[in-house]
Amino acid sequence: MKKLLYFLFLMIVLTTISACEKTIKANAIIEAKSDSNISGSVDFNEANGIVTMTANISGLTEGNHAIHIHAIGDCSAADGTSAGGHWNPTNVNHGRWGQSPFHIGDIGNIVADTEGNGTITRETDLWCIGCDDESKNIVGKAIIIHAGPDDFTSQPAGAAGPRIGCGEIIQN
Repeated sequence: MKKLLYFLFLMIVLTTISACEKTIKANAIIEAKSDSNISGSVDFNEANGIVTMTANISGLTEGNHAIHIHAIGDCSAADGTSAGGHWNPTNVNHGRWGQSPFHIGDIGNIVADTEGNGTITRETDLWCIGCDDESKNIVGKAIIIHAGPDDFTSQPAGAAGPRIGCGEIIQN
């Protein structure tokens, strides 16, 4: 009987631990815009209040390309403008990720190698996936990749040039 009780107790503890570590996922499949040839995906994983974003993009020109979260999850326009402006629910100036002030949609620059491939990762508690807090919820927004780099100072969006890629953030 003691073994059965111990086993049941252990199963309850493991189930509770497992439930606390639940991962919520979302992603955006990047579509080429403005006659570019880029493609890729941006994956989001949330666990214990922290969202980790990893973007893998190909078909870029070598160098820096701005990547931002935009306010509207609509990539229907050929130039990506249907995604609206930067997501800025806290109504602050555009800037560099992690240096106040900055839009919480200001991810930064993705660096493409000579093959045109780039990766960037961010980890933050400023975002959530599908939560009720609209100042943090990234679902229904869009990821935009720009032709040029973000200069981190020009208002309102960093003077990064045309939108060459767009993907709606969808919860999995």
